[in-house]
Amino acid sequence: MLREIPETKRKALKINLDPSIYGTFAEIGAGQEVARNFFTAGAASGTVAKTMSAYDMVFSNSIYGVEESGRYVSKSRLKKMLGHEFELLTERLIGEKYHGRSFFAFANTVTTLNFNKTNDPHGWMGIRFQATPGGEANDIIFHVRLLDSDATLQQNVLGIIGVNLVYAAYFYRDDVQAMIESLVDNLSIGSVEIDVINLRGPAFKQANDRLVNLYLIAKGFSSAAIFDKNANACQSNDLLYKKDIMILRTKYKQKSTPNFDLFNRAVDQFKRSQNIKDKDLVVMIEVLMSNMLGEEKELKASDLAEFAEKAEELCATGNNVIVSNFTRNHKLALYLSRCKPSSVGISTNIANLKRVFDSSSFPDNYTDELLAYVSDLFSKNVKLYAYPYLDKNTNQIITTRNMPVSDEAKSLFEFLVKNSYIRDIEDYDAKDVKTV
Repeated sequence: MLREIPETKRKALKINLDPSIYGTFAEIGAGQEVARNFFTAGAASGTVAKTMSAYDMVFSNSIYGVEESGRYVSKSRLKKMLGHEFELLTERLIGEKYHGRSFFAFANTVTTLNFNKTNDPHGWMGIRFQATPGGEANDIIFHVRLLDSDATLQQNVLGIIGVNLVYAAYFYRDDVQAMIESLVDNLSIGSVEIDVINLRGPAFKQANDRLVNLYLIAKGFSSAAIFDKNANACQSNDLLYKKDIMILRTKYKQKSTPNFDLFNRAVDQFKRSQNIKDKDLVVMIEVLMSNMLGEEKELKASDLAEFAEKAEELCATGNNVIVSNFTRNHKLALYLSRCKPSSVGISTNIANLKRVFDSSSFPDNYTDELLAYVSDLFSKNVKLYAYPYLDKNTNQIITTRNMPVSDEAKSLFEFLVKNSYIRDIEDYDAKDVKTV
C-alpha cells in the first residue's frame, strides 16, 4: 500500500499541534534549520521547549564535554548531546503541566560545504524520545552525507531530514521500513546518502540492526553497510579512517566457497609489502549484494534476512564485514577513498581481472572504460592481489603471467603488473587453487 507523504510544513505543524510531543533541539554546524521549520510551521510553543547552538568549541565543551578524538562531527558527540539535553528535560520539566507529555531531544552535528568546496559535507543526526509519557528512552541515530554542491541547499536538506526524523519517531516507529523510507520524504534524488542507522530502546526491540542497515542499500540510500567484529553496524570512517585495509571480495550465494586459505596468504603478503603493523590493519570480508537483485531491482524481505544472517555468521568468525552493491573493483576503491586509508589491498580471483582486460566484454568504448577503471582503482594507493584459478579446459593454473589479455590492453596490463599494482598471491599451495 502506498504511503502518504505530507509536505515538510504539514509534518512540522502536525507535531506542533500534538500536545503530547514536547522537546529540545540542539544543532551544531549548519544553523538551526530543523528548529526553524517548526517555528515557521506555526504553533511551535506546543512542541519546542528549547533550541540551542553551541558553535564555539569552548562553549560546546563546557556543555557536552571534550571529545578525546578531536572530532566534533561524530557519533560520540551526538550521543553526548542527546544524553545531556534529554536529561535536562526529564530533570527540569516536572509537575502537572508536563503530565501526558512524551519528551524528546533532537540533535545534530554537521559540517556543510566550505567556501572553497574542498571538504566532505556530512553529519550525525539523532533523536532520543519517549514513545509514551514517562516511558523509557529510545534512540534513532544515523549518519548522513550531503551531496548537493551548494551549502544553502545542504542546510535546507538538513532542515527537511530533521523534521522527517521527529515525525518518523512518533508516527512510523511501529513500521521500521516505513520509518527509514520516510527520512528522505520531500528530498530530491541524489541530495543525501544515509550510510548507517542505529535503533535502540524498547520501541525497537523487534528491530535487527543488520537488517535495518541492509535495507538502506536495498532502498538506494547507501551503496554499502559495514559491520564490525561484534556485528554492530558502524560508519565507515569510524572503522577505516587512515587504516591499512585488506578486503576479500565475495558474492552472496556464489557457486564456490570463498578461498580463505589464499586470502590469508594475501593478507600476509600485503602486510610485508606495505610494512603494516597489526594495530593499523583492518581485514574485511565483502559480500556483494547486487548479484541477488532481480530485474525489478528490489530485494525481498526474505533476501535481506538471509543477508543479515550471513553477515552475522561472518562476523562470528572474527571478521569485519562489508555488504555492498559494488559490482566492480574500482567502485569499491572509490568508496574506501572517502576514509583516507593509508593503503588498500583488494583480494579477488584473477578470473575477474580476465574479464576486465578482455575487450569482447565491453563492445563499446572499451579503451575509455578501461582507462577510467584503472584510474579510479589505483589512484589512491590501492593494490590488487589476484589469486589463481585452475582452468578446467586446459588444466592450467592461471596467474598474471599467462592470463589472456586483449591486444588493446596488453601494454597497460603489463605496466600494472611490473609496477606491482596487480600482484599474484605468492607461495600458495596448489591444493588451494579452485577450478573455474
